[in-house]
Amino acid sequence: MSYDKLRNVSKVEIAVGIKETTKALRKDKVGLVFIAQDAEERITSPVRTSCIEKDIPIEVVDSMKRLGRACGIVVGCAVAALLEK
Repeated sequence: MSYDKLRNVSKVEIAVGIKETTKALRKDKVGLVFIAQDAEERITSPVRTSCIEKDIPIEVVDSMKRLGRACGIVVGCAVAALLEK
């Protein structure tokens, strides 16, 4: 599943959370975005919109908690991104 993609990369290659992901999107450094299905739409909507505008693929995952764990943090996160090199 999608979580494996995050577990198999180094921390340097991941943007975790809304702020880091938004910053990476502005700099055109994102290759793939993960959005947790249980996150509030008002929080994830701007990221989703940016991805659509920039033609960046989005993978919806089921849980903020599991997404956070896959990123190597102990709290949940609404969005994360794999960065391009």
